Amino acid sequence: MTPSDPHLGWHSRGYHPHLDAPHAVLSVTFRLHDSVPAELLERWRTELSLSSAPSEGQPATVPRTRMTDARHAALRRRIADYEDAGYGACWLADPRIAGIVQTALLHFDGKRYRLHEWCVMPNHVHVLIEMLPGHRLTGVVRSWKSFTARATNRLLGRGGKLWMPDYFDRCVRDQQHFDAVRQYIRRNPVKAGLCE
Repeated sequence: MTPSDPHLGWHSRGYHPHLDAPHAVLSVTFRLHDSVPAELLERWRTELSLSSAPSEGQPATVPRTRMTDARHAALRRRIADYEDAGYGACWLADPRIAGIVQTALLHFDGKRYRLHEWCVMPNHVHVLIEMLPGHRLTGVVRSWKSFTARATNRLLGRGGKLWMPDYFDRCVRDQQHFDAVRQYIRRNPVKAGLCE
């Protein structure tokens, strides 16, 4: 990143605020492309009276209120419960592929971000990171996904999409929130029944 390409600060990709700033601590989740079917997401959005997530750069059609925030939180819970049930191909359950993801996450730790906690689940990945100056989250996640997709497709002898095109990120507000996110990531394999 160059001085003419600064951090964005608070901005929107259309559905909730994002923070792009040096030393921002962020909780990030990205998923395999088949972990939560698009039709199911659309049905849940309809049930919760939420519009579809707009394309990047387009304004949200639902104004932000406490009610829509609660509905978005309900949608996030449904998605988390569904993905923890292990739907989709679950390629990340293969230790070789989980190792590829681990390698990608650790590669720029201390250079582009500080990795505080992470967990590779069978069909999604949770990461708690602090961004370092000069590096945007969008570029970091793009590098993780492109490296792991190429390596995984090569290993499996397949082509096509591996990851959902977007990812979920949330700014960590304070130490209590940090501890809660860290605990959630550590307990996710337990909650999903993958370990004790």
